[in-house]
Parts: sequence; structure tokens; C-alpha cells
Amino acid sequence: MKISLRGALLLGASFAFVGAAQADTEEEPHQLDEIRIEQADAQQVLGNLGIETEDIARRNPATITEVFDGESAINTSGGAAIAKKVFVNGVEESLLSVTIDGARQNKSAFHHTGNVLIDPALLKSVEVSSGLAPADAGPGGLGGSLAYTTKDARDLLEPGDDFGGRASVMAGSNGAGLRGNLALYGQSGGLDYLFSATRHKGEDYKDGDGVVVEGTNPDLTDYMGKLSYTTENGHRIALSASLTEDTGLRTAQAGPGGLLFTRPDFAGLTNGPSVLIPGYARRSSYALTYTKDNPDDWFDPFFQLAYNEQETDAGGVEGINTSLSGTFKNTFQLGNGTLTAGIDFFDEDAEGFTDAPFNFTGMERLRNIGLFAQARQDLTDAVSVSYGARYDHQNFDGADGSQFVDSGLSGNAAIDVRLTDTLTLNAGVASTFGGYNLGEAALVNFFTPWDYTGFTSSRSNSARIGLRFDNGNWVANGAVFHTQIDDLAAVLPTAGARGEITDLTSQGFDGSLGYFWDSGFARVKYTFSDVQSEGAPISSTAYYLGRPMGHIFALETAWQPAFGWTVGGTAQIAPEYAEADLDAYAVFNAFVEYVPPQLDNLRLRLDVRNLFDETYVARGSDAAGQVGRPIPLNEPGRTIMLAANVTF
Repeated sequence: MKISLRGALLLGASFAFVGAAQADTEEEPHQLDEIRIEQADAQQVLGNLGIETEDIARRNPATITEVFDGESAINTSGGAAIAKKVFVNGVEESLLSVTIDGARQNKSAFHHTGNVLIDPALLKSVEVSSGLAPADAGPGGLGGSLAYTTKDARDLLEPGDDFGGRASVMAGSNGAGLRGNLALYGQSGGLDYLFSATRHKGEDYKDGDGVVVEGTNPDLTDYMGKLSYTTENGHRIALSASLTEDTGLRTAQAGPGGLLFTRPDFAGLTNGPSVLIPGYARRSSYALTYTKDNPDDWFDPFFQLAYNEQETDAGGVEGINTSLSGTFKNTFQLGNGTLTAGIDFFDEDAEGFTDAPFNFTGMERLRNIGLFAQARQDLTDAVSVSYGARYDHQNFDGADGSQFVDSGLSGNAAIDVRLTDTLTLNAGVASTFGGYNLGEAALVNFFTPWDYTGFTSSRSNSARIGLRFDNGNWVANGAVFHTQIDDLAAVLPTAGARGEITDLTSQGFDGSLGYFWDSGFARVKYTFSDVQSEGAPISSTAYYLGRPMGHIFALETAWQPAFGWTVGGTAQIAPEYAEADLDAYAVFNAFVEYVPPQLDNLRLRLDVRNLFDETYVARGSDAAGQVGRPIPLNEPGRTIMLAANVTF
């Protein structure tokens, strides 16, 4: 009944959107130059990073890990797709506001699996905010936000074409196997459409020492469809749906009650043998969105309703998270900038199931409604500002029938001041109401009924200040940051104590230095993140909180030595971090790409990942540096991949 009701809401909203699309606006659109504080170089100093289409194409990602190659502030955990988590300055993505095409995503159902299962095949861009999430980025952005955008037909069609397609195939050594994607897209009148399918199948990989790491074989399937209609007056209604599944045999060990639990984030446990059992993770998402292609000064809308499910079958337990969300906002053009204001909501739940004979089950529910406004303005030629606020009201239902109600204000402000022609100062602060958080779906009431004594809402306070230098060829920036997240209730409670509270801190330095010339660039980024829980260095098994990171250097370069040829690579260098017992490592990746002059619709590529066959545990991986029951998961050794991409 719950799903059918939400589906009815989406269907009903579609009629409202169609009605809105029939309204004609005759005013000429007003074109405003990009506000300086919103430009990429200013945002990077403020911790807001944009990974654009050309960045993603250059990195040629097969998994979400490669999307963030060359980024020192963003790290992922290792293993198969089911296990991958994203960390921003050491803060886990479950504490960030995560969206795909504007649609809010719930978190993972099990702590040994990733939070948002995503395939990068048609990924267009990623916007990352660390700490200073604006008011219009959505509720709950305690540590910032992650906004993924996927391509649609208009991004892929060549000018003048009504139909097109793209086929890509990638084959690799060391378990990478075979990965293929086929996308078909077109337009007719005001209608445009896109259908895409991805399949990635491989074997368990070997680490740099030649040891097989069991349970790491890629076995991912992804389907995506988008259907949009645009009227002559620019009103656009888009319906999208996607299904991403990761399956395959994953390592599992016995747990409480003798149940088997998949732990794809570990290589195993020291106190018991591992077996391989089928693992399963699924994300299915649906969104209905209304926008306007030719907005005027007073009507530049983004109206959306979305629904998604994230399911995990971890062997002895299973959990499902659902989210129904909506955003209704409009951007108003001011004389010197913009004002975005609106309302959003979400209705989410987490429900768990346990195999017989135990049959433990339970559900939590969280509802939020928020009002927000965010202004972005150029005050003078030298001073640009962004500031905003939001008010959120929440209702939480516990698995024992208890109810909690709370509300809170959030505010943020940032300034960009041009000191000279080449030097600029940036600073920003934010205080964010996080509210309540859903517990882990798969373990609701597991063996012990959950107790909500002391359960409360959370809040974060963040600040960042830095400088950037740009003389055309040389670009450099650096900033110090601090994010304090208080009163986080236990998502994975010990003995059912959901009211157990944790405070989390991430602080440190971000910097980068790059040189750009006509045919290429070279850039190094450096981040030091000191992540602490309750005033002590955080554990690398602090699920739903974060990971110790320490010092990380990320390198990226690309050069076009001749027409049609591109060579380049990335690297991550992580010095020893004694505070968390993390070993040093250095991993280098290289590529060469060729586009034949007579076949400019064909792209051929050779990638060599982990060029020097380093044996290492990624800095964001679970149990990294720990000595105890968990055995950390080594990353793949040298892997050679050949890829071909053709458009037609």
C-alpha cells in the first residue's frame, strides 16, 4: 500500500506539471553573466568541487572510484561495487545530502555495503560540497552534499540529428572482465528519449602480490530510461527511471545466531573461515521533473517528485530503504545576482528482515518538510557573496512506536573578495540542522529491541577560509577547513541503544597547484583531513560516520602530443599516517587514447591501472590500518584495460 500510494502521488503530480507546462510566458529571457562566487575557481576554494563531463571522459571510469581519480579530498572504499562508499574530507556520504538528477537518495541498508549504488556509464557531472552546502542543496547536509547528474538525449545528440546511439566495450585483465554499454537516443518534435543498458562481468582480482582477493568479481547491471517533452514555449517535463543491481558471490562469515553475513568490504575475519554466498544490492529510482528552457526574470522553476529504493540482501539479514521526496523551487533574477527559494520534503523509511528461525523485523520512518532561500550576488566588481537559510521540521517514528518531533534553522554565508588581479580571498561559514537519522535497515531490532532513550537531533557547524592565485597558466589555491557534527544518534546501535550519541570532527587543509598550456595540463592536489570521533582519531570501522585519511596527494595530467592522440594519467600518494596506523602507498595510473582523423566517432583507449603493481589498502577502505578481527581488503594489482567507444 505504501508503494502504491507513493506511485499515485507521482502520477497525480504529473497532471499538475502538464498543466503548468501549458502556461505560456511571453517575456524575453534575461541573460545574466555567471556570478563570480559561483565560478569554479571560487567554489573550489570554498570546498565546492565540480567534476565535469570532460573530466569524467578523461578518467574513463568503470566504477565510481575512477570518477574521483585525481581528487585528494574525495576518496572511496574498495572491493566490488556493492561495497563502495564515498568520503568527502573523511566524512561518509551518509552524512551528506546525496542527489541523482536532483532526486534525494536514502542511504545503505547494511553497514558492510556502500550507500548509493551508481554506474558511471552516462554520468554527466558531479558537484561536491564539503561542509558548506547551500540552503537549496536540500535537507540534512551535515557534511556537505553530493549531486550526481546523468546525461539525457540532448547531451548526446549531434546538432541536426533526430536519432543516435553510443556503444562502448571495455575488456581488462586481472579480473576486470568485460564491460559493455549501449545507449539509444533521439527526438521528434518536442519529444526526446534515451534508453541505456550496462553490463559488467568479471572475475576476482589479484592484489599487487598476486594473491586472489575473493568476492571482488564485478557483476553489475544497469538500466536507465529518460522521456521528456518540451513545448514550443520551453516548458519541459521529464520522466526518468533507473535500476542498478550488483550481484555475484561475496565473502561471508558466521555471525550472531550462526547466521551468515556478507562482508564485501573485508578480505575476511581472523576468528573464523569465510565462505562465498550470493550477495545482492539494488537501487531503483524514479523522478518526474518540470523545468523551463527559456526562463524569464521571475520564472525559472525546478519542480520535482522522486521515489527511490535501496535494497541489500546480506545473507542472514535483508534491509530496504525507501525515499519519497519533492522539491519545488524557483530562481529569481536580481539586478546583481539571483535568489532561489522554495519548499522541499521527504518521507523515508528503513525496514529490516531476518531469516528464519529468528524472523527479527522492524521499521523506522522519518518525514521532513523544509523552506529555504539562497541568494548569490556580485556586490561590486571585487566582492561577491552567497548567503541563505532554511527551516526544517521533522517527525520520526521509532521501531518501538515512539515518536519524536523537532525543527531547526540552518544558515550559510560565503564571500569572494578580489584582492589583486591574480589573488582572491574566499571565506564561508555554515550551521546546518541535521535532524534525526534513520537506523540501519537490515538490523532493526536484531536480537535486541531498539531503545530510543536519549535519542535526539543533530547539527553541524562548518567554516572555511582560503586564497586562490590565477595568472592564466599557473593556478593555485589553498584553504583551511573545520566541520563539527554534534549529537549523531547511533545508526548501528550497540545492544540496541539508538540514543547513544557521537560527535564528529573533520578539519585540515585543502590545496592544489596546476599548470595549463594549449595542449594539456598538469595538476597536484593535497588534502590533510584529521577526522575525530569523540575527540579521538576515528576508527576505520566507524560506520555511517567517517574514516581516518591523513595526508593525501592526488596527481592528474593530460597532453595532446599530436592530433587525435591524448596521453595522461593520475596518481594517489598517501604517506604513512601514524595516528591511525595507516601504511604509506603510491599508486599510478596511465592511459593513451586515439581518435582516428577519418573516424572521429570512434575512440580507442588503453589504460594501465596501478602501473607499478603496488600492494595497498585504499585510505577510505573499511578496517584500513586495524589489527583485529577484520582483514583489510587489498586493492587490485596492475590491471590493463582496452576500450572502444563508437557513436552513430
